[in-house]
Amino acid sequence: MLSNRVSLLLVTAITPLLWGTTYLVTTEFLPPHRPLLAALLRSLPAGLLLVAITRVLPSGSWWWRSLVLGTLNIGSFNALLFVGAYRLPGGVAATVGAIQPLLVAVLSAGLLRQRLSLRTVLTAIAGVFGVGLLVLRATAQLDMLGVLAAVGGAIVMAFGVVLSKRWTSPAPLLATTGWQLVAGGLVLLPVAFLVEGALPDFTLRNLAGYSYLALFGSAVAYALWFRGLRELAPTEVTFLGLLSPVTATTLGWLVLDQHLSVWQAIGGLIVLGALVTAQVRRKVRPTPAAEAPVLVAAGER
Repeated sequence: MLSNRVSLLLVTAITPLLWGTTYLVTTEFLPPHRPLLAALLRSLPAGLLLVAITRVLPSGSWWWRSLVLGTLNIGSFNALLFVGAYRLPGGVAATVGAIQPLLVAVLSAGLLRQRLSLRTVLTAIAGVFGVGLLVLRATAQLDMLGVLAAVGGAIVMAFGVVLSKRWTSPAPLLATTGWQLVAGGLVLLPVAFLVEGALPDFTLRNLAGYSYLALFGSAVAYALWFRGLRELAPTEVTFLGLLSPVTATTLGWLVLDQHLSVWQAIGGLIVLGALVTAQVRRKVRPTPAAEAPVLVAAGER
C-alpha cells in the first residue's frame, strides 16, 4: 500500500502532466496569435463552473485574498507566461520558468519559516540544467523583454504558491479554486480585449481545444494543484512542475513526430532525478542524548 503522502504526490503530479499538454492543444486546436484569449478562456469559464457547482462565495478577508491569489496564480502568471512564450523560443521560456522551485524554496524560508537546505538548492539547480538540456536548442535567441516576462511569470507564481500555503481557506477546495480562477480571469479580461481585440470566429476544433483547456487544464488541474499545496510543502509541489516540459517534449516526440536527441533524453533523466530527490525526505537523526539512556550515579538518586 502506498503511503498517504506518496498517493497525494502522485495525484498532484497529474496537474503538471495536464499542463504539459497545453502546447500540443494550442498548436493543433486553437487559433494562432491569440495567447491572452487562450489564457482567458481557460480560466474564467472554469472558475464560473466551479463557483456554480459549489455555490459558495468568499466571505470577509477572502474577497481580497482571492483577488490577490487569483492575480498571482492565474491572471498575471498567464499573461507574463504567454508574453515570454511569444517573444522567446519555447525552450528558453521553459528553462527560465524552471527556476520556480528555487524561488519557492527561498520564499518559503522567508515567509513560512521553512528550512532552506543546500540539497534543495542544488536539486533546483539540477532541475533547471535538466530542463535546459531537454528543451533548449543551439539556435535559441534571447529577447530581453521576453526574458523579463518569463522571469516575472516565475516570480509571481512562486509568490502565489507560497501565499496559497500561508492563507488556507476554511471553504471547500473547489470553491477556493473557483474564486481564484474567476479573479484571474477577470484580471485577464480587459487585457485580452485591449491587446488582441474582439473574439474571432471559432471552429468546432477551436471550441474543443478551449473546452479541454478550461475543464482539464484549469478546473481539474488547479483543484489538484491547490489540494497538494494544502497538504504538502510548497517546494515538494513546485518540483512536480518540472514534469510539464517533460510531458510537452514527450508528446511532441510521440504525436508530432519531433526528433528527440540523446542530450534531450539525458536532460529528461536529470529532471526526473531532481524531482525524485526533492520528494525524498531526510531522516532526522536523534541527538546522542536522545539515543543513549541517561546513567544516574547511585549517590545522586
